[in-house]
Amino acid sequence: MDWGTELWDQFEVLERHTQWGLDLLDRYVKFVKERTEVEQAYAKQLRSLVKKYLPKRPAKDDPESKFSQQQSFVQILQEVNDFAGQRELVAENLSVRVCLELTKYSQEMKQERKMHFQEGRRAQQQLENGFKQLENSKRKFERDCREAEKAAQTAERLDQDINATKADVEKAKQQAHLRSHMAEESKNEYAAQLQRFNRDQAHFYFSQMPQIFDKLQDMDERRATRLGAGYGLLSEAELEVVPIIAKCLEGMKVAANAVDPKNDSQVLIELHKSGFARPGDVEFEDFSQPMNRAPSDSSLGTPSEGRPELRGPGRIRTKRWPFGKKNKPQPPEHVYNLSPLGGPVPSALPNGPPSPRSGRDPLAILSEISKSVKPRLASFRSLRGSRGTVVTEDFSHLPPEQQRKRLQQQLEERSRELQKEVDQREPLSPEWADPRALPWNDFAAPSSQAWLAEAESRVLSNRGDSLSRHARPPDPPASAPPDSSSNGGSQDTKESSEEPPSEESQDTPIYTEFDEDFEEEPTSPIGHCVAIYHFEGSSEGTISMAEGEDLSLMEEDKGDGWTRVRRKEGGEGYVPTSYLRVTLN
Repeated sequence: MDWGTELWDQFEVLERHTQWGLDLLDRYVKFVKERTEVEQAYAKQLRSLVKKYLPKRPAKDDPESKFSQQQSFVQILQEVNDFAGQRELVAENLSVRVCLELTKYSQEMKQERKMHFQEGRRAQQQLENGFKQLENSKRKFERDCREAEKAAQTAERLDQDINATKADVEKAKQQAHLRSHMAEESKNEYAAQLQRFNRDQAHFYFSQMPQIFDKLQDMDERRATRLGAGYGLLSEAELEVVPIIAKCLEGMKVAANAVDPKNDSQVLIELHKSGFARPGDVEFEDFSQPMNRAPSDSSLGTPSEGRPELRGPGRIRTKRWPFGKKNKPQPPEHVYNLSPLGGPVPSALPNGPPSPRSGRDPLAILSEISKSVKPRLASFRSLRGSRGTVVTEDFSHLPPEQQRKRLQQQLEERSRELQKEVDQREPLSPEWADPRALPWNDFAAPSSQAWLAEAESRVLSNRGDSLSRHARPPDPPASAPPDSSSNGGSQDTKESSEEPPSEESQDTPIYTEFDEDFEEEPTSPIGHCVAIYHFEGSSEGTISMAEGEDLSLMEEDKGDGWTRVRRKEGGEGYVPTSYLRVTLN
């Protein structure tokens, strides 16, 4: 079934229908165009939202980026940003494949429709002109017939009239013959015109117009097919990005599952662990004796194992909270000797005999220990931080544990830079082929390694001091007044403690030895480990190990970054935990 056969007389209907189809195509193009604008605005708002909540600082400068919660949130923001990119891709595909192409196709359809209807109107005009000519020839034939009949009647009347002359009769007969001949010619012309019109009319209704209607039908069907394909492009543009959007959603799910509270707690420890030893027990001050206050045997300040008490003329009487910032006392400059690298140099080795403690208030001694690891020397090139903290090259402004980690990180970064420089440099001479022979390495490595060794010794010293202090329980305070014997001992102790401390005791830092730690640990290994990197145990309490060496695990890492191991050849000591691959029994 086609339009030319079934709708041969519905020219105006076909004209309205084809115009409606083109209008529908234009409306769909306008709808898709507005849809792309919505997608672009949505993607723009998503990107603005992601930009608003993304961290402003780089990841390496932001300590919060090390927490899994922050990392998951950043990953979710990145997935949302990728999702916004897919919405932009949908808008771009719709704009190019639907809006531009369908708009161009609509213009072509309009031109084709206009051409077909112009052709149909010309055919109609020709048929109407033929019908007009037929009507004119018909009217002329009718008029000539009436005049010929009238002329014939006039000639017959004159012929019967006795009074008419012969000339009048002949004239009338000639006129009637002429009119009859003219009518005959009009008849022939009318018949020819009628035959021509019928032929043109048959051609118009059975050939010319059906062809035009069939062309219009084909055009409209092609337009509908193209419009249906445009409808499909709307869904195809969405389906193309579904896999990537699914990956974005899966990435969000993975980021949600990646939140590790235990790991975040460990990261917080790694970021903010100071490495300082815990403060000792506050001594008991006996105010029951009005004149000579001396600690009794049952007082809290009496040290166990026969160690001297922390008393002396430099004792601070005021009670201050040891963790306060405003009330933290400044250490006396004569307590420690500072090394050229900015760290304290103990006058006695950590593994040597216990250092005598000066008779001072424990809070003051604790403050001195805290301050001693953060010297400020004018010889260092320093930068003033945003909060007024002096930042030194050896990171001595940081607590011992953080200083050790920063120095170790700096050495690793310089090692990578050095390896990169060596890989890019073509050796010009044999001595330059060895990376250790590079001047940059000679300049950078010794100072950083020395600072790292010094920081490791501080961490180990503080760790040993903390373990030895908490290994022995404090004595309970005396509930009853001390007896005379204790008073006498207290007076003697006070008299001896009031003597000015010697120069050796002033310069001796309050460190404990590692032997006390080793005596409390089990002698049998609790596992084994393999050295991943080479480590040179240059500080006291550490032990050297070679890369790939098998070691016995004697003590696990207690959170300070050090593990105690034993070599097969003999000897025990601490090594960095990050340098080991540990397997527990």
